Amino acid sequence: MSQQVEKGGAGKSYDVAIVGAGLVGGSLALALAAQGLQVALIDAEAQSSFAAILDLPKSVHDYSPRVSALSPASQNLLTEIGAWPHLDSGRVQAYKDMYVWDELGTEKISFHAGEYRLDALGFIVENPTLVAAIHTEISNVERVDLLAQHRVQMLSQHDQGVVVKLVDGTDHALELAVPLLVGADGARSQVRQLAGFETREWDYDHHAIVCTVEQAQPHQRCSKQRFAESGPLAFLPLNSDASEKHMCSIVWSVKPEIAKQLLALDEIDFLRQLEKAGESEVGRLLACSTRFSVPLRQRHVKRYMKKNVVLVGDAAHTIHPLAGQGVNLGFKDIAVLSDVLGQAFSDDIALNHPLVLKRYQRQRQFDNLSMAGAMEAFKRLFETPNPLVRLVRNVGMSMVDRHTLIKEQVVRRAMGL
Repeated sequence: MSQQVEKGGAGKSYDVAIVGAGLVGGSLALALAAQGLQVALIDAEAQSSFAAILDLPKSVHDYSPRVSALSPASQNLLTEIGAWPHLDSGRVQAYKDMYVWDELGTEKISFHAGEYRLDALGFIVENPTLVAAIHTEISNVERVDLLAQHRVQMLSQHDQGVVVKLVDGTDHALELAVPLLVGADGARSQVRQLAGFETREWDYDHHAIVCTVEQAQPHQRCSKQRFAESGPLAFLPLNSDASEKHMCSIVWSVKPEIAKQLLALDEIDFLRQLEKAGESEVGRLLACSTRFSVPLRQRHVKRYMKKNVVLVGDAAHTIHPLAGQGVNLGFKDIAVLSDVLGQAFSDDIALNHPLVLKRYQRQRQFDNLSMAGAMEAFKRLFETPNPLVRLVRNVGMSMVDRHTLIKEQVVRRAMGL
């Protein structure tokens, strides 16, 4: 029977099994191990997919299209669990300024880290780089065993816990019995489906075009976001010290039919359209990487826990990417769940006790729902063609930009501080 278990062995018992070894699942494994728990970390991907990227990027084609805008609170969590020190500084870009404007108005909002006594407003990191740093630390931690190339085939719940049936790449089966199972396997969570969680969800009727672009002018460590009726457009600064060029990751949210047209353009024509959408704020664009289109969907489970199964991150909630808060909400889930389970473990209370899991649900559900509601309201506010709404929108942006206290509250909420 093939197991591919690092540091562990057949017959080993675990306090928690986590399905999904990516950003959220891998970080949760480290956080729980720090609390003294034995963790099985399960993922269908091969172990090599979590390996570090050795070469620094020198062209737009050397960057991953998947990036995260990490808040200072997320950076603090990653530092506490030992992952952040493993990040190659050449692939991390701190941004100190943020500039937001309305395509159909004259007003803007600008944020500057120094105004709030912060070193940075956030950090742009490619997802594979961050996953590699997390797994570098996992390889140093005895309490976490990685079961790579194992996918969940079925699970059955009973009063004492969950039995998870796994199969490897050669269809060899492995059964794992644990008191608690955590689904951290993303927006299309198989754990969520197999455990029968109910969701509320709808299609945003938008696709996000993502790619890396090279700018003629320096990005000056500034994140820029333009709102328009057609959808938001974000330019996220990337570290390009190795090439001395000026790179940004873009996330451009548009209607599916517009996304199809943009993807069909050749590189030069696409860059000209992107320059036009970015107005005078981004300047001349010189090159872009392969473009990808990702359908956007809002989803939220009605309950975060169901008997002996609990969900975190995108498995529990997905929101519009316009504020870059998705992964940060997942890291907030980790902070709360690890604290709750760590306290229960310390007090010798069953980790799957309903009151323990409800404590996690209560602390995280409201925050996630309120952020989802805010993103939905923002989206609707900026996509309406009503002239009166446009006027109110611009007056509101102007007032916020001039009101120091309101701006500070917005920043500290977004930064998780």
